[in-house]
Amino acid sequence: MEGVSSMVINTNIAAQSSARQLSASSALLNKSLARLSSGSKIVSPEDDVAGSAVSMRFSAQINRITAASSNVDNATSFSQTQDGFLQKVGSALDRMSELSVLSQDVTKSNSDRALYQKEFSTLGSYITDLATKDFNGVSLFSTATNAVTTDSDGKTFNLANANIGATVYSTATSGDVSTTAGAVTALTSVKAAITQLATDRASVGANVSRLKMYSNTLGVLSDNLTAANSAITDVDVAKESTQFAKYNILVQAGTAMLAQANSSPQSVLRLLQ
Repeated sequence: MEGVSSMVINTNIAAQSSARQLSASSALLNKSLARLSSGSKIVSPEDDVAGSAVSMRFSAQINRITAASSNVDNATSFSQTQDGFLQKVGSALDRMSELSVLSQDVTKSNSDRALYQKEFSTLGSYITDLATKDFNGVSLFSTATNAVTTDSDGKTFNLANANIGATVYSTATSGDVSTTAGAVTALTSVKAAITQLATDRASVGANVSRLKMYSNTLGVLSDNLTAANSAITDVDVAKESTQFAKYNILVQAGTAMLAQANSSPQSVLRLLQ
């Protein structure tokens, strides 16, 4: 005897199964749509628990690197501003050394030397004034240590000092070339200041060179971490578009099948007619 399929109205198993499958397909379709619209394949942490955690750490480190890079760039500008002023100090000292030699000319009178002294003291005052300059409120020329943050972990690099308020400079700027003997002494002091200036400019130049290396390193590290983070989070649009099309078809098919399953019990009514 052949079996006879049950025909019931109260419980529609086919409809329930179709509804469950449609719900699953709809959830996958919505997830795919969210990925495509956001550009990220990790819409919520459950999509990739470990990947989400790694991405958060990468993102935080990238932001810290950006901040450190900004600090390095500002420190570079600080050092370049220092060197700009030091160049002017060099020009002033060069002229002061020239005046010291001119004042030693035996054909010059003390009146002539007084004129040289006037220019000499004016240049000295100019250098003294430059020693008080600052960069955004931070003294450009002092003995204070300036520590620059150079990486995402807060490590620092101490900038070498350039202090044109030091004794070797103040001795040179306070010289007196109004007499031959004074001019000889002043020349010795100015030459010492020029030697110190050469050292200071070399130190500032070394600061700039190292800061630029830090800047380049931070840039490369940021690029690499960004690429690594992209591999974890960024959606493959071509692949996800294929998935989206698949889920869209499944939803349409599921909707049609659910409608069919819901209409099946109506055939039972014919038995009651």
